[in-house]
Amino acid sequence: MATVDLKDVRKVYPGGVEAVKGVSIAIPDKELCVLVGPSGCGKSTLLRMIAGLETISSGTCAIDGKVVNAVGPTERDIAMVFQNYALYPHMKVYDNMAYGLRNRGTPKDEIDSRVRSTAKVLELSHLLDRRPRELSGGQRQRVAMGRAIVRNPKVFLFDEPLSNLDAKLRGQMRVEIKNLQRSLGVTSVYVTHDQLEAMTLADILVVMNAGLVEQMGAPLDIYEKPASTFVASFIGAPPMNLLAIAAKPNSPVDTAEKVLANGEGLEISAPAHAATLGFRPEDADVISEGTTGSLKLSATVEAVEPVGAESFLYCAAAGGRIVVRVSGRAAAKPGDQLKVMVPAGKLHWFDSTGKRV
Repeated sequence: MATVDLKDVRKVYPGGVEAVKGVSIAIPDKELCVLVGPSGCGKSTLLRMIAGLETISSGTCAIDGKVVNAVGPTERDIAMVFQNYALYPHMKVYDNMAYGLRNRGTPKDEIDSRVRSTAKVLELSHLLDRRPRELSGGQRQRVAMGRAIVRNPKVFLFDEPLSNLDAKLRGQMRVEIKNLQRSLGVTSVYVTHDQLEAMTLADILVVMNAGLVEQMGAPLDIYEKPASTFVASFIGAPPMNLLAIAAKPNSPVDTAEKVLANGEGLEISAPAHAATLGFRPEDADVISEGTTGSLKLSATVEAVEPVGAESFLYCAAAGGRIVVRVSGRAAAKPGDQLKVMVPAGKLHWFDSTGKRV
């Protein structure tokens, strides 16, 4: 198959707008790399540069060890699955899947073999004579994936392929895409703004912000040790709780002594230069008495969100707002006063620039 290597890749549009600001990513063979970030962060532009649909202003893109900056999209041996499926409405499913192979002059018998074997894997065999308008959204997405698979490319590129599907179907398709990618062993780059999608699909997760890579690594490593307040607030549903802190009055700014959470006379030991503390909703417990060495907060419940096996308590605390996750049905209701405890080992610290301490 293939590796994908991006080295200091930049994209500057006419007028000086810099969409991608020097991104370097190495994607090993057979791995699924997910680019995630908010709208406008540059992830789709980066994908289109890998595909050859956008020119690279500077830096290099290499596929399977070969720099492809000057190579056209059709010669890069990649296959792309788009958000809107991009199926030919007048063609049957069979012809949509076979179209790319016919254009490359593939023998008819081989085309038929590839299309039918791929259709069997994707459970599309009974739909080969239908047209796209006769298919559901999930079926159309599988046809789009089948069209990519039959080409046997070096690299798969996915541009938010599930964003047009409902929540239940998105969950099913996530599993299908992951299983297919593993069984086919094709190096893949997947773009999404959905952090749940990113966490569940990725072998390598790349969190992008304003044209830059904010953090890259294994999904759970990023979840457990976010490199910045941006990553902490973007990855996780609900995201990490973040509270501003300050040195005690008349203490040096960079003291490692006790610090105060804004708006409340709360004291806790913090690293030098820490300006923000964070903790995940699942790491907070509603208690009567806290243990030594833990963060203890007084909180007022503002809203309760039951989601089945668990509930989320949205609370005002320490001059800010926090979310606490509790198991099952919550006993608390809006207006209740709570004591919340977080073990010291579950706290995250960030400096005044938002970087992890």
